[in-house]
Amino acid sequence: MYNTKAYAAFSATDSLQPFQLDRRGLRENDILIDILFCGVCHSDIHTVKNDWHATKYPVVPGHEIIGKVIKKGEKVIHFNIGDIVGVGCMVDSCQNCSSCNDGLEQYCLNGFTGTYNGKDKISGGYTYGGYSDKIVVQENFVLKIPKNLDLAGAAPLLCAGITTWSPLKNWDIKAGDHVGIIGLGGLGHMAIKLAHAMGAKVTMITTSPQKGEDAKRLGADNVLLSTDKDAMKSASMSFDFLLNTIPVKHDANPYILLLKTDGTMVFVGAIEPIEPIHMGLLIGKRRHIGASLIGGIKETQEMLDFCGTHNITSDIELIPIQEINEAYERVLKNDVKYRFVIDMNSLKKESKE
Repeated sequence: MYNTKAYAAFSATDSLQPFQLDRRGLRENDILIDILFCGVCHSDIHTVKNDWHATKYPVVPGHEIIGKVIKKGEKVIHFNIGDIVGVGCMVDSCQNCSSCNDGLEQYCLNGFTGTYNGKDKISGGYTYGGYSDKIVVQENFVLKIPKNLDLAGAAPLLCAGITTWSPLKNWDIKAGDHVGIIGLGGLGHMAIKLAHAMGAKVTMITTSPQKGEDAKRLGADNVLLSTDKDAMKSASMSFDFLLNTIPVKHDANPYILLLKTDGTMVFVGAIEPIEPIHMGLLIGKRRHIGASLIGGIKETQEMLDFCGTHNITSDIELIPIQEINEAYERVLKNDVKYRFVIDMNSLKKESKE
């Protein structure tokens, strides 16, 4: 067992506070990781606040983990002591079903185990995430981080990066395609960077003129204000693909009109009901609606390697763990560009004081 320092919430109304837990001892295919950085995802906040009515307290969030291998089981073959590695949204799956066999562990027919608040098939109880100083993960769910990437900026790639990469790859986005990114936040800013690097013509679709200027800095070729009815009308039937990152209930029908015949809009933001979609808008032009959830381990590694080649990381604000509750408040106010990342050295220093 490994005594571990962490931050946890003990109820839906509690602030995150110091907590100690025991990580399991190493099995033959396990890796012990010293956590260096952990990104802050909006899903962390939903879970802490029990917005999805499934939180098991105490909960230790964090599924955008960058760390260093400090110990490994005797049968671990792909990683060595000192390697810089990542852990994303999953730490286990059945690894036997058709989805797992196809490298789609995120769609495991028996349910994947989340990095936090997931039912732990190995130790029992529930998993604890990356707001901690160390974690034990089986080799199959550990990822290699390209050496040239800024480690703090790479942390959000483990969620925001793969969440936007997976649909772009699955729908075969290629050079010259006209891609619209709807919403500029943690997901949207990664989608711009990735689609731009793929060679697509990228348009940021937003309600904010101010965000439009930042979108161009990130790699967008154009900006479309969704509040400008004339501009939206002029852009009708001009997009091959739309990635909708809006995280709340909204009316998607105006965006459907932007799609060409056979165009597709994929949702990755709103994990809740949205306004009814007018099927006539789809049928009339053979348009498509899709949705996507993170990505499998193989494609997550492909995404990381792509980001290494193109030197892509997230735009972040680095914070000490002691400021996590204020960071949550700022996320809820959309006051971050574009992702908070926790410097876990702050937790280790706290432990020594």
